Amino acid sequence: MKGFLGALRQLRQYPTAVIGMIIIGLLLIVSIITPIVMPYSEAVRLWRGGEDVWRFYPRNAAPAWTNLFRSVDQAASVIINSAEGDVEPTIEQLSADTREARYSFEFDFPYDTFPPEVILFAAAKYQDKQPFVELTWITPDGREIRAGEFSAGANTSVRFDQDTRLQRRLERESGIENVSVIKGLFDDPNQEGLQVLQGTYRLDATALLFEPESDLDLAFVSYGQVHGLAGTDHLRRDLSVALLWGTPIAMAFGLLAALLTTVTTMGIAAFGVWIGGWVDSLIQRITEVNAIIPLLPILIMVGTLYSRSIWVTLGLVIILSIFGLQIKNYRAIFMQVKESPYIDAARAYGAGNMRIIFRYLIPRVLPLVIPAIVILVPSFVFLEASLAVLGLGDPFIPTWGKLINDANRQGALFNGYYYWILLPSILLMIAGLAFAMVGFALDRVFNPRLREI
Repeated sequence: MKGFLGALRQLRQYPTAVIGMIIIGLLLIVSIITPIVMPYSEAVRLWRGGEDVWRFYPRNAAPAWTNLFRSVDQAASVIINSAEGDVEPTIEQLSADTREARYSFEFDFPYDTFPPEVILFAAAKYQDKQPFVELTWITPDGREIRAGEFSAGANTSVRFDQDTRLQRRLERESGIENVSVIKGLFDDPNQEGLQVLQGTYRLDATALLFEPESDLDLAFVSYGQVHGLAGTDHLRRDLSVALLWGTPIAMAFGLLAALLTTVTTMGIAAFGVWIGGWVDSLIQRITEVNAIIPLLPILIMVGTLYSRSIWVTLGLVIILSIFGLQIKNYRAIFMQVKESPYIDAARAYGAGNMRIIFRYLIPRVLPLVIPAIVILVPSFVFLEASLAVLGLGDPFIPTWGKLINDANRQGALFNGYYYWILLPSILLMIAGLAFAMVGFALDRVFNPRLREI
């Protein structure tokens, strides 16, 4: 144990190993915290949720920090929800059954670009008569624009950009043909062409409630072009969900596959060397046959024809990897150890086969095993990501590879959504590089002869 700790202390001599350990430590911390903050069931619910879950999120929005590198300040989302207490309606009793409720959604818009969408969500409670709502849009320069009217149901959404009557009204006022509703609402009439009028906007909603027990909640959303730390996808999903949960999945898959594969391979090699005879020969033939079997095509076939479960994939990877060529490396070492005097001494005092294998043979190769495990981790992480990129990842779990697959399907690079591919790709590269740096340093520490190379 002291020798092991001393070897680990030697890692401090390798700056790359220190950096790698810091990165791995951060990845492991994220892997531990993520399931606590966001349980697996919640992550699956969010990632597989539809418009009801993500309706307040913009579509295909870049990360908010990208504004730091732009010459223009792109719009961020504005959400004002009466159900959350952001707006308190003013109620006036008009008759025994009829009430008038006035909502005022006021917000600042200091951005240089037009919002891609503006939607008003209505959720009414009634028995027979739906509440009736009139909308008025008030610009920073004091102009009042009649923005329409509608009957509010239990789940009604008013999409301003789809209101043809409002579009014709804005065309007449702006004098610009085929002007979109959104640009017309936010346009500065004193500037040539279409330019954003910055300042404080207000949407007034006047609702008539025709029943004593009726109620109405309104939520105004001006969708942005940037959102959060990771942006959003075509389904309005926050990509940070997949980036965060991709971390524990990648770490668990890589570490479990590397650890179980290496330990099992070492045990098989030790067993074959000690027993010898036809057992050792059989293990060597299986290893040689397995060496020519392509792993990825088999995984693709199983994912296509049987199951895409990540646990099925993990089990298959371990089964197909335990008879790797590393068995021959371990066998060569065990053959030398088998002839050592202390092995003969163990036989003399009656030690059994299992005791000799696990007490005297295997400990001699541990200096090789530890770096091998660390170096193998990124290869398995990339393998899982590769399957997901090919569309053969677990459909229920958000992972880094699945993000890249979704981005490719939606033409992210063609449409300029670079963040969608870059963020998970960078995380994959950082994780792989960190384990590689630590693994190579461990190889030099536990195998001093490598220091001369």
